This record gives sequence, structure tokens and C-alpha cells, in this order.
Amino acid sequence: MPSFDQAKAYVEEPEIFFDDGRETELLQYIYNRSDVDAIRGSPKKVLAAIDEYGRTKNYLMNVGEDKGKIVTDLIEEVKPDIMVECGGYVGYSCILFGDAVKRSGGQRYYSLERHPVFGAVIMSLVNLAGLSDIVKVIIGTSDASIKRLHSSGDLKHIDLMFLDHYKPAYTTDLKLCEELRLIIPGSVLAADNVIKPGNPPYLEYVRSSVEQKRTAIQTNGPRGVDPRFKDRTSKQYKVELDLSSSKGNPDLVYDSRLVHSFEPTGVPVRPQNVCTRQQKIDLNF
Repeated sequence: MPSFDQAKAYVEEPEIFFDDGRETELLQYIYNRSDVDAIRGSPKKVLAAIDEYGRTKNYLMNVGEDKGKIVTDLIEEVKPDIMVECGGYVGYSCILFGDAVKRSGGQRYYSLERHPVFGAVIMSLVNLAGLSDIVKVIIGTSDASIKRLHSSGDLKHIDLMFLDHYKPAYTTDLKLCEELRLIIPGSVLAADNVIKPGNPPYLEYVRSSVEQKRTAIQTNGPRGVDPRFKDRTSKQYKVELDLSSSKGNPDLVYDSRLVHSFEPTGVPVRPQNVCTRQQKIDLNF
């Protein structure tokens, strides 16, 4: 297990840790800086400004440097043409990963964010970082945004997908992408927070065999939010969210691994389930 540099730790995560005004306060904090013109056009400097706010002012539920490096290393390895993230929050991940996609020769980074205020913060900071040419922010629920991008022809496949949004939607959105053939053999997934706060349905799905998934489809399985999620996770938003009912593609098999890392506060976690390989299995009925 690597060590964590406590000098870069965010302030401690409070009971209420988002959607209380800190997101727009972050935007004001950055644009009111005396050196705002000096950081304009620099993803690295904009990320440093976001980190400074998280370390000195208010906790932010960002992916952070340590977990972020796992994904940027993955981007360098995969070299995705198209990358999609579900859950943009204030734009930290899409600035970090969008810049990495651009440098690796990629074409587009889609950031899907449900909250319109958060989406506006993302767009402003992406513009400040000089990444508006590659990062496109889509505001709306993740499943509706995926369907809309697919039906318009803007999204035909996903090379790399980062899941960091409403935890019960990880599995349902993945199944939707499978059903639309956006996730195909060779696609790669990176999912945050599968151990803390936890995502049993997602881990169960990506570790299931073809036979297990086909059986689950035939039995129709449970609908709605899985009862294994704690209330703090399933009811964290102020509105009730509907989940996609897609059945997915049971013939896709994932090669799954957990990666040790740290939250921005320094708390050690095994945050990422990285599906590094995907194979199509054809079976005779």
C-alpha cells in the first residue's frame, strides 16, 4: 500500500458535504484570485486552485490526485478516442481526465452531470482550463443523457467510462450502455467508491458469469434501488431519481480488479473497480 502525503489532505468530510453552496463558492474563490489570468488555459493550475480550496476552505467530493492518477495512467494505456464520465460535480475529474485524453490523442470527453448548478460550475472551470474544445458537459440524468447522445448519433461507442455518480445507477447505466452497444469488447470501465461507501450490485454484476446474468434476466430480478445500499447513499439527493430498467448484454464478461488508493482527505480506500478487458462470449443454446 503506498503512503499518503498529509500535506495535501483536504479538510475532513463533514456530515453535509455537497450541494450547500460550496460549489458556487469554489467558483467565486477561483475567479476572485489575483492570479486568475495566470492560471487561465492551464488544466494543471486550475486543478491546483481547486485542491487549494479543498485543503483550506471546504471539503469537496473530488476524485483527488491519488485516485486520479490511477485513471490518468489508464488513459495513457488505453488512449481512448471517446471517454464518458457519469458524475462531473465541480469539474475536477473532467479537467484532469479530459486533459489526459487530449494529450493521448483522443477526440471527445463527455461529462454527464445531473445537477444544473454543478454543470454550470464545470463548464466555467473547463473553459478556464482551456479544454472546451474536447470536453462537452451534458446536463441531465445520466441515463437520459446517454440515450439522447446515442439517438442523436453523437455517441456511437465508449472506449473508457468513469463511473462516479449516483451509486445505485452504476449497474443500471452500465446495462443501458451495453444494451445500446456503446460498451463493447475492448471497452474499459473505471468505477469509484465501490468499497467506500460501497456498491455491492455493481461488483456483483461485473464479476458475474454469462450464465448468472442470463438467469438474472429470466427471473427479472429486483427493480428500483437495491436494499443493500445505505440510506445515506440511496437518499443523498433532494429529489428521487428513477433508474434505467435495461437488461444489458449478458454475453459480455469483465476482467475486474480492485486498486488501493486514498481519498483526498487521506483516508485509505480500495476505490476503483477497473475492468481492464472485456470479452464477447458466444454460447450455443
